[in-house]
Parts: sequence; structure tokens; C-alpha cells
Amino acid sequence: MKALLPLLLLTSLLIAPGYSQAQTQAGSSPAHFKGEPAETLSQAVANFSEYNQRLAELLVQDELSLTDLGTVHELTYTLENALEKIQEEVEAMTHILEEVHQGSETGDFEHVQSNGAAYLEAAQTLVP
Repeated sequence: MKALLPLLLLTSLLIAPGYSQAQTQAGSSPAHFKGEPAETLSQAVANFSEYNQRLAELLVQDELSLTDLGTVHELTYTLENALEKIQEEVEAMTHILEEVHQGSETGDFEHVQSNGAAYLEAAQTLVP
């Protein structure tokens, strides 16, 4: 990691002036890569799987080029979007599962069935 830091600093010093100048000439603030959206759990899981595979393919190399580092940087945005959505959905599943748990304690068959079905539908998206 220590060997990578000087390379990153050098890269930023070389790239930043040109990037800043290009943005100034365009008259806009710097654009930032947003990554692929993750609007549903299915989309998040698909992106998570695909972009982890892309990242793994890059990381098996003995050395990463500056282009590779740029690609890694862009991949992380999509992965972060996916993880954020997965985290939101897992939190919601936790609440639904708690409803199933409480329904099972109180003998609320209808509540257990409806919440159980909702929980399983979401859970199957994570683990087919």
C-alpha cells in the first residue's frame, strides 16, 4: 500500500491540472461518476455479482496500470450503490422476519403466513 501512495499522488498531480482546466473551459463543475443504479434488490444483487467479477479480474494482475486504477475507481461506485441498496433491503427483511417471529409467538397464523411469504420472496433474491 505504501508503494501505491506515491504513484497515486504523482498521478493526481499530473492529471488534476488538465482535468481542472478542461472543466473550467467547459464552464461547469467537475462531473463525478455515479455508477449503475440499484433501484431494486434484484438489480443490486445483479450489479454486485457482475461488478465484483470485474473487480476480481482486474485484481488478479501482478500490477495495475493507471487505466486499471481508473476502472477500479469507477467499478466501486456501482458496488457502493449495490451495497447500499442491499443493506436497505436486508434491514427491511430483518423487520419483516421479526414480524414473523412475533406472530409465531402469539399464534397469529395469518400474520406469519403473509409476512413469511414477503420475507422469503426478498430472501430468495439474495440466495436463490
